[in-house]
Amino acid sequence: MKSNKLFPALGLMLLALLPVLPVPEFWITQANYIGMFALVALGLVLLTGVGGLTSFGQAAFVGVGAYASALLSTRYGLSPWLGLVAGLAVTLVVALVLAWITLRMSGHYLPLATIAWALSLNYCIANMDFLGKYDGLLGVPALELFGFSLADGRAMYYLIWICAILGALAVRNLLDSRPGRAIRALGGATVMAEAMGVSTFRYKVIVFVIAALLASVSGWLFAHVQRTVNPSPFALKMGIEYLFMAVVGGVSSVWGAFVGAGVFKIIEDQLKELLPQLLGSNGNFEIIVLGIVLVLMLKYAPKGLWPSVQGLLARWFPARARVRDWEGAAALASRPKPQPGELLLQVDKLRKQFGGLVAVNDVSFTIKAGEIIGLIGPNGAGKSTTFNLISGVLSATSGQVRFLGQSIARLPSREIARRGMSRTFQHVKMIADMTVLENVALGGYLRSSNGTARAMLRLDREEERRLFAEAEAQLKRIGMEAQMNELAGNLALGPQRLMEIARALCSDPALLLLDEPAAGLRHKEKQALAAVLRQLKAEGMSILLVEHDMDFVMGLTDRIVVMEFGTKLIEGTPAEVQASPEVRAAYLGTEH
Repeated sequence: MKSNKLFPALGLMLLALLPVLPVPEFWITQANYIGMFALVALGLVLLTGVGGLTSFGQAAFVGVGAYASALLSTRYGLSPWLGLVAGLAVTLVVALVLAWITLRMSGHYLPLATIAWALSLNYCIANMDFLGKYDGLLGVPALELFGFSLADGRAMYYLIWICAILGALAVRNLLDSRPGRAIRALGGATVMAEAMGVSTFRYKVIVFVIAALLASVSGWLFAHVQRTVNPSPFALKMGIEYLFMAVVGGVSSVWGAFVGAGVFKIIEDQLKELLPQLLGSNGNFEIIVLGIVLVLMLKYAPKGLWPSVQGLLARWFPARARVRDWEGAAALASRPKPQPGELLLQVDKLRKQFGGLVAVNDVSFTIKAGEIIGLIGPNGAGKSTTFNLISGVLSATSGQVRFLGQSIARLPSREIARRGMSRTFQHVKMIADMTVLENVALGGYLRSSNGTARAMLRLDREEERRLFAEAEAQLKRIGMEAQMNELAGNLALGPQRLMEIARALCSDPALLLLDEPAAGLRHKEKQALAAVLRQLKAEGMSILLVEHDMDFVMGLTDRIVVMEFGTKLIEGTPAEVQASPEVRAAYLGTEH
């Protein structure tokens, strides 16, 4: 059995038995708080660890959930279960508004923005009369379920941990799905994801909202455990502590959220008792110690405790490859392909200026279906810029690009991908901690449709089988099926470039754009790559190739477009280009 399945299973068994064992009530209280904290940390695993979006404001969403239920149950006598629905609804609205404003920021501006709205929400709560200002709301009723009171900590324990475990399973299911692969690209592969048809901003909003809703559920539970709410537990300090929990446990690990919450809660409580005895005075000295612990964690276990433990246990419990359950899965839908010789791409007077610099100067050329066209030129000739203009990574200053008869010059890359163009990158872009198979399956994003809710409920399995069957077929097409279960980050450069081609092919493109696919490859790897591209051409694939290696280009292409200083120098067959004095002058210079 996998180690990452064995130990959570043992942990679940222990959790289920804990309330019926003769353990102190303090242990049950501690476990309840750990479960509530873990719900918030789970959201941060998704938002920060996987999505790469640092947030210090999750405590504010805990407060929204807590206050919504407390207000409705104390002031209006409504059921706390209606309070849960109301809290989730209010949290959803607040999260969508904040996501729309803050998620367009990047770098250090995003975490600063989360600090700002966390402070603002907490200040608003603390200064509203109907919420009791700093005194908060008292007399919050205990929860009841099917007529049974959950006022006792041992009874509440099961509800808290059912919510926490269901949250963990939902997040884990999501990460192992079509939208999950898109979310995992947010951490550093957004350009690649957009080129595969993914709206990265949409998925940023989704993970932001899911994290907020998990925090809101934690707040609802907190209100009915504490039986009172006030602004203090939802201040910025607690938001920082939630992030601390996620980092300690393993910020990108689902089960690490529980480890981090448990370690944090236990250490914090022990330090509150131990430090005053050692130092002889009272004060928040535990914050200083926790800060030191975090620094040491980042130095010696940067991925957190859970991944470190998993790494040690992997020697005795090695992880098995994904179960190959897609044999006989129905094929994904394919797009109609243009006929050989049909005009596929028309570039007309394409121009790109960066201020006063003209990087691409009125370049024009065409590609017909079934051709391999090379785009070459010395360093700085404007090849990659032209390539990025065609694929939508950059927007053109002027000129036209028509693909299959439609203008695409002003479209973003994900819309161009939707029309049937797919690409690779000069510097390989991938998700290193996903397998080769999963990376390639991301290429089939536009050929599938299951969304976040179906993924979290595990209702997307049939489509996942079809996606993995297609990904395996593309890996076989380029001779990489034996490596499909390898982590992509463990591959050498040559196989990584082939994997990128397989990922692009998984989108079923009418035109394949390859940006320096032979760069950094050894001679035999280049020969293998050339054989793959010839095979693709024989199968009817149209290819636009940007490359520096002249031997590679000359033996592969039907026509070549040569650029120099952003301008088209010549266009012709490989023989014509080789014989051109202008091309020799561009590469080798002229005699004086």
